[in-house]
Amino acid sequence: MTNALPERAVTVPAALRPWISGIESVGVGEKLPPSFAHVPDTATKLVVRVEADGRRDALVVGPRTRAAYYADGGRRVASCVQVSLGPGTVRPLLGTPAVDLVGRAVPLGSLPSGTARQLAAEITGLAPEEMVAYLTELLPELPVADRSRTRLLRSAVDALSTRPGRAPAQVKDVARELAVSERQLRNLFTEGVGLSPKHYARIDRVRQVLTEAPGAAWAELAAATGYYDQSHMTSDFRTLMGVPPRSYFTGRLPDPQPCQAFRRG
Repeated sequence: MTNALPERAVTVPAALRPWISGIESVGVGEKLPPSFAHVPDTATKLVVRVEADGRRDALVVGPRTRAAYYADGGRRVASCVQVSLGPGTVRPLLGTPAVDLVGRAVPLGSLPSGTARQLAAEITGLAPEEMVAYLTELLPELPVADRSRTRLLRSAVDALSTRPGRAPAQVKDVARELAVSERQLRNLFTEGVGLSPKHYARIDRVRQVLTEAPGAAWAELAAATGYYDQSHMTSDFRTLMGVPPRSYFTGRLPDPQPCQAFRRG
């Protein structure tokens, strides 16, 4: 069981990288599988959807702290584009801190910044490549003060992220390396990511387990991703995914909810 539909990555131009960390699109006419999962995600995303009946909407979907499981009756999505915002860009772009969007999906046009309202009015009719060109023209440089905070935040995000063969650093060590207090680091994450540093690291590490698990032994995977042992990995995975790793990968999952791609808040 995976996220709802196969996603095609769209290249992010260099001019957009200060704002955007990734763009994915779902092709026209894809059918939702009978059941699927939305796994935890640390990113805030702009989501532009076109339903099979032609209805269009633009949403902002905040970080997702737990997995959710859904069942679908065969509904088709004409197209969907997801734009992942980089750490520290939510308030400058949308006019609200990332923490206010955690676990929510809200209409893009309801957010307080003029840029959010302009985006809501103009991007719903654009194809993915057209949207990239439009965003490249629209998005300004980050203000000087935000650039400084964003560089600090992104250094911390990188240090707390799990990579193949590299476990995340400890929060206290990251704070010391960046010459800030743990409280300052927590405030920076709350504002710019929406999660605490520790919660960010837990989600990112479980996502790495999801990526590597099909081809790895559990004990080796736990060691490679920085867990104390296999039981620590199993506990963390169960907390965020609702089931232990073995159950997830053998399809023994929680009862799915009726399909609702995003819970609006």
